[in-house]
Amino acid sequence: MNSRFDELYDYETLRTIRESTAFVVRVAEPVLVLGGGQRDDVVLDDVDQGLMVRRRRGGGGAVLVQPDDLWVDWWIPRPDSRLSTDIPRNALLAAEWWYRSLARVLDTVPKIYGGPLLAPRELKEVCFAGAGPGELFVDERKIMGVTQWNVREGCFLSTLIPAWPQNPILSTLRQIPEELTTALSKVTNARELGILGVAEDLIDDAIRASGVSRRRNLMLLP
Repeated sequence: MNSRFDELYDYETLRTIRESTAFVVRVAEPVLVLGGGQRDDVVLDDVDQGLMVRRRRGGGGAVLVQPDDLWVDWWIPRPDSRLSTDIPRNALLAAEWWYRSLARVLDTVPKIYGGPLLAPRELKEVCFAGAGPGELFVDERKIMGVTQWNVREGCFLSTLIPAWPQNPILSTLRQIPEELTTALSKVTNARELGILGVAEDLIDDAIRASGVSRRRNLMLLP
């Protein structure tokens, strides 16, 4: 897709990595990340004047990434016994890794959503407004979102547990249906769950559960 926004990763280089790798990504300022299939005009024309905007490969809607978010992406190259030809099943891998990490610290055990993509037209432009396979919920409120990009060389699983509310993303969108505002009000975050203080331990535990060979720490810069 032709876009005026830069891609989030150098995806062609990513495809050459032969080791399973976890990328722990951090940002100093909010960043708007668009889904691979979204049009540029889903956001306001001047959205990038005061906000970094990037585009990822893979499905799903837009995500507002903010400082202190728990953001981990996994690259699993083929052949790897963890990967399946069933694409939704691959998303459940990330859910299981985060589940093992979160279940030991949360008062309410998280639930893994294993059903089909649940995102009505009014909600599809924002990732955290819907539900997809492999995403985690606490008390029916979404806590972790996941998207994936599948290519011949492997599968790239991108996960995010927001530290703060996603509502500010509404100020970047061209259209704001009432249903979208309502849906985002039902999303929880790490601060509300009281887990920000142990965020690094949770990330370490999730990566350990995944059994990947390598970890890389990244800072997303303007």
